Amino acid sequence: QVQLVESGGGLVQPGGSLRLSCAASGSIFSINKMGWYRQAPGKQRELVALITGSGSTNCADSVKGRFTISRDNAKNMVYLQLDRLTPEDAAVYYCHALVYLTRWSSRDYWGQGTQVTVSS
Repeated sequence: QVQLVESGGGLVQPGGSLRLSCAASGSIFSINKMGWYRQAPGKQRELVALITGSGSTNCADSVKGRFTISRDNAKNMVYLQLDRLTPEDAAVYYCHALVYLTRWSSRDYWGQGTQVTVSS
């Protein structure tokens, strides 16, 4: 069994910063892609940023230049630095990982979500 546990959400003022962390644990052979998604009330879940095992990254246009994704392969962790936050960034942020349980078998896993609230 594999678990993803997020932390770091909270309330921040517009223009502020947060750092989200996600730790993967369990029977992990390796982890391919890791990423962050978000879902605001009444909206569909959307990709925020993802990072491959080799470190290549991709971010949504709405967060480019403000959010930075990184990972620590040795610790099976992925991070999301959120800077210059706006009220439009408020959402539940979910961690995702494509986990190889064996050399040939992979599954998608999701965290439980962490709330980010941007308000003055």
